[in-house]
Amino acid sequence: MRARSADRADAVSIAAIYNEGIEDRLATFETRPRTVADIERWFDDALPIVVVDDDASRVVGWAAAHPYRPDREAYAGIAEFSVYVARAARGRGAGRLAVEALAQEAEARGIWKLVSRIFPENVASLALCRSSRVREVGVYRRHGRRDGEWRDCVTVERLLGEALAD
Repeated sequence: MRARSADRADAVSIAAIYNEGIEDRLATFETRPRTVADIERWFDDALPIVVVDDDASRVVGWAAAHPYRPDREAYAGIAEFSVYVARAARGRGAGRLAVEALAQEAEARGIWKLVSRIFPENVASLALCRSSRVREVGVYRRHGRRDGEWRDCVTVERLLGEALAD
């Protein structure tokens, strides 16, 4: 497997993998499937997006970073990240490759911190974060509702570049 910067042609694969994650109901509050046009808009916004190709050059995973609170200048170097892996490719390292490639691309663009939220029962994503230098910083209790139920979220962050210096 190899990670690379995504391009607009990857939108079909990214949408398909994202929709698997939405269907699984374990990784996101999202309930509406994403269209290819939804994903293509990410390219219009010039977001850091990476994909992971398998040995047959099929996209099996992706990661993207969206601006965190873009209305506040102080947060200009922080991005919210997501990482998704196709069901058939989970557990083989595609997620770790995607996170590492995204961190490199984000840092090259001046981002100093990646943040995200993970459902506590999503043990695979929590394990991925631990193995990718993404640290747990707390839990948002009752952060949102899905299917009429309150859901908690573990908050995570990964510092990049000079933000790593103590």
